Amino acid sequence: MSLEDRLDAFGRGWRGPALAAAVALAAGLPGLLALPPLDRDEARFAEASAQMLESGDFVSIHFQGQPRFKKPVGVYWLQAAAVSTLSHVEDRDIWAYRVPSLIGAMLAAAACAWGAAAFLAPGAALAAGSMLGASFILATEAGIAATDGVLCGAVTLAMAAMARIYVRADQPCPAGWPTRTLFWAGLSLAVLVKGPIGPMVALLAMVALVAWDRRAAWLGRMGWGWGLILMAVVIGPWAMAITVATDGAFWSAAVGGDLAPKLAGSAEGHGAPPGYYGLLVPLLIFPATLLLPAGLVAGWRARAEPGVRFALCWLVPAWLVFEAVPTKLVHYTLPLYGAVAWLMACALARPPGRIAAWSGAALSLLAACAFAAVGPLAMSSLGDWSGAGWALLAGALFLGAGGAGAALILRRRSRRALLVAGALALAGHAVLAAGVAPALGPLWLTDRTADALAESGGDPRDGIVSGPVTVAGFAEPSLVFLLGADTRLGDGSDAAEAIAQGRPAIVESRDDAAFRNALVAQATRARIVAAIPGLDYSNGRHDILRIYLPLGAATAPHPPDAKR
Repeated sequence: MSLEDRLDAFGRGWRGPALAAAVALAAGLPGLLALPPLDRDEARFAEASAQMLESGDFVSIHFQGQPRFKKPVGVYWLQAAAVSTLSHVEDRDIWAYRVPSLIGAMLAAAACAWGAAAFLAPGAALAAGSMLGASFILATEAGIAATDGVLCGAVTLAMAAMARIYVRADQPCPAGWPTRTLFWAGLSLAVLVKGPIGPMVALLAMVALVAWDRRAAWLGRMGWGWGLILMAVVIGPWAMAITVATDGAFWSAAVGGDLAPKLAGSAEGHGAPPGYYGLLVPLLIFPATLLLPAGLVAGWRARAEPGVRFALCWLVPAWLVFEAVPTKLVHYTLPLYGAVAWLMACALARPPGRIAAWSGAALSLLAACAFAAVGPLAMSSLGDWSGAGWALLAGALFLGAGGAGAALILRRRSRRALLVAGALALAGHAVLAAGVAPALGPLWLTDRTADALAESGGDPRDGIVSGPVTVAGFAEPSLVFLLGADTRLGDGSDAAEAIAQGRPAIVESRDDAAFRNALVAQATRARIVAAIPGLDYSNGRHDILRIYLPLGAATAPHPPDAKR
């Protein structure tokens, strides 16, 4: 039996989506389990979800005492449900908050394979889902407690269902109500997670298809009447509740304070020129990079086929919109990567041409070299080589993936190239996420500080000292997540006041002089129990966080300047 026949056998029926979801699970799980809380978005999402559980308020969204009116409530509900099921809110286990993102990535891979099976051979459909599941961008988002992994799953499900409705519209057995239900369910979840992005992608694809085909009869099979009612049932109750609870402030902040600035300019310094996303595709789709040129060629040549036409209409209009918007972040185009995977899977039907093969081999090698260099460059910039062994192993695996994939694609063995490169790259990503990254100690300043505070007996949650902790000169949300919502952020005088009240204080070195002067002014004394140096990667600043306890409180079990 040939490799093509084996892949077709594995990809038939439910097995194709299930295997694609398993690939996404293998790609995302190491980062989910190994990485400490990340600044800044992940920690803000996780802390807001934790505060929902602590307060019992599942309508309004807050980070400490400040309203967080940027995104709808969907991902917060999912994170709260995951933590309630798998952990305890007081434990602040970040992995539990990441579970919805991992499930979203698995859903995206499964939906990609399921949708592709409507117009591709079973083995090619399985390859499409697996390429998306193993891609660097989706594997990374699967391990981050934010919106994008869930959004990708929801949008890919909706677009896969829509593709099945479109492709089968003229067939004797058109898509039934379960497929239409999945479309509206995916779209409803997308809106509840990130507002207008999902509907924008779907509507642009519909308009492009109608313009291309010059017919719109298939749109009548979408179930608009009950579908829109389903969306209203899913979204409406919370939308009304948040409007009442905030007197409409949520919508003015979400649209006027978050969405509009991104459309009008480079919000929060995340600007880039058009073409930015296109240049990143060879890196973000790795290890399937080797099929990218062949996929583009196949998409153009087979554009008359309904499935390929749908993939192009899913991809191109929304991609142009994202490129035109001034504010750009690498994950914004993630809901379109399912279409990219479909086009690359189309290229498996025939051996790639000479130019496509050489281009794919070159891009794959370049991407592999870039990923192999991540560990050594990070350790060199941080001056910490404790993870050198892991970095060498990850580099070897990435280079092996790029090299073996390039060699096989040049021999026109596309399926074998994809399998070998995918297996090696998955292993490399696992080593990078679970071996190299955790070993970069200076990056994990807040995690090490929280551990040092607990080891010193200064964590108020252990019942030895009074709380809450006051932090001076440092305000990264990951520290708030690790220490609790009541953590107070302030300056040196606030930290001295905490000591005077018998509470712990964490003081960044630049505020240390003001803190000591305030101690003298208040006739108060403190004991330093640890000094934790590290890099605040959110702003590129090297900090030292010193932990102080009131005299008479717990004694530090390690030297004050230990670099732990």
